[in-house]
Amino acid sequence: MDAPSEPDQVALAVDAFSKGKPVMVFDSSFRESETDLLWPAQYASPEVIRKLRQDCGGLLFLAIGEEIGGMFDLPWLQDIHVHPTLTALHPVLDLLKTNDLQYDTRSAFTLSINHRETYTGITDRDRALTTRRFGELCDELMRSNTTPEKARIALGKEFRTPGHIPVCREAPGGLTSRQGHTELAVSIARLAGLRPCTIGAEMLQPDGDGALPVEEARIYAMRHSIPMLTGDDLLKAHGLGD
Repeated sequence: MDAPSEPDQVALAVDAFSKGKPVMVFDSSFRESETDLLWPAQYASPEVIRKLRQDCGGLLFLAIGEEIGGMFDLPWLQDIHVHPTLTALHPVLDLLKTNDLQYDTRSAFTLSINHRETYTGITDRDRALTTRRFGELCDELMRSNTTPEKARIALGKEFRTPGHIPVCREAPGGLTSRQGHTELAVSIARLAGLRPCTIGAEMLQPDGDGALPVEEARIYAMRHSIPMLTGDDLLKAHGLGD
């Protein structure tokens, strides 16, 4: 049987994600050459977190759209670490500043969170609760057009920082300005008609010494019947490709 054509593969991925099923995305051989396994945040369960932890090996991360980051006023860690007031109090922050990324000019990381009903926050159950409720809260607040002030209060009522789910915020302009894992992860959610809030992890080689080769990622995708896209697929789907 022939492999699905590119448009069909995008349609399969959008349909799967809209139903709470996983999708895999390979960024680019010109970027990090990594494949992410992704789920919609609001569908996170202990089983989903376990799958990400056991089958991927990379960092679990929560990718959020710029509109969510703005609603909660979540700062980029890179900005915090070079804030003049903080660097004056803690000069080591200036020494540790991010100025030598090999794959980009800017990191997407913002705060890390735990739900307040978690214990340590690291168990599959705890991370599932943190992820699922964050996704649900984003949807609830955006549906009700809550003001940013009330949104921040609601966030603080349920979540605390630091935590065991690192949050990555989409760059302003999304895929038009940056084609990182964060922007790709939230773009599939948008195509699926969901809030741009996606849980995922990078897939590593079994020994952990490198990214899982894209050919092996495709074999995994076929074995588990998971639609797999590339960064170029998503750019074209959003009308940004060649």
